[in-house]
Amino acid sequence: MPDTILVTGATGTVGAELVRALSNRGVHVRAGVHSVIKGDRLRQFNPEVQLVELDFQRPETLGVALTGVDRVFLLVPLAETQVEDSKRFIDAAKAAGVKQVVKLSVMGAEAEPGIQLGRWHREAEQYLAQSGLPYVILRPNSFMQNFLTYQGASIRGQGRIYQPQGEGRASYIDAFDIAEVAAAILTADVARHHGRAYPLTGPEALSNNEVATIISQTTNHPVQYIDVPEEAARQGMQGAPQWMIDAIMELNALIRAGYTATITTDVQQLTGRPPRTMQEFVRVHRAEFLPA
Repeated sequence: MPDTILVTGATGTVGAELVRALSNRGVHVRAGVHSVIKGDRLRQFNPEVQLVELDFQRPETLGVALTGVDRVFLLVPLAETQVEDSKRFIDAAKAAGVKQVVKLSVMGAEAEPGIQLGRWHREAEQYLAQSGLPYVILRPNSFMQNFLTYQGASIRGQGRIYQPQGEGRASYIDAFDIAEVAAAILTADVARHHGRAYPLTGPEALSNNEVATIISQTTNHPVQYIDVPEEAARQGMQGAPQWMIDAIMELNALIRAGYTATITTDVQQLTGRPPRTMQEFVRVHRAEFLPA
């Protein structure tokens, strides 16, 4: 019988891509979603995708979502409770007899002392490693999609990217490639990748000025990077929880200092092809960068 693979966070940036990537690989895909109605769009990839309600804040949904599941892609939403949410889910997965958990973490989670986002992921990684479950850790760098999710409105409306990151570079990765890596691991022999942690990056490290140039040249829509002061960036995030503002500003500081420019070859090794370039990403999503 084909494995049943549960994808948590299935309507998110990486989760939806993974549902797509798994849909033609001869497995049963179960998509964990907050809302079954909103999750219905995932059936565009495969009408056989099974939707199941999954809410990390409602433990009673975990056992139901995990019933009959062989493998899991674990993506826990950014929240102040994400460590507790991760541990609760791992316990439920172990009780359900899951054969493999592939956890989405962040690049640099193993660094000491690290930033808050990394420390949260590292604590969950260690709990998973000690659970006795076969596991794999994926540690991607910042997503290319962030330029649409967080900067898209200002790119379309003003032709501007606003960030407090100076000339720091990051090896941005397309969520498409993260999903392809996860799908390859989730459909391989469990023992092949057990206990491994893979740092995932794109093929080049780019500054925001360079990203702005790529968007401009690829879309014929002029875009400029504005390096904003840290305090102005904090003010721009007012309304978000203070813990979230602090965590994001720590990440911005890492990028500004050049700590996110590392390039790895793991995507190529695990999928058999190079990761997408920023130019390829912008070309695929060209319409989303253009003014309405």
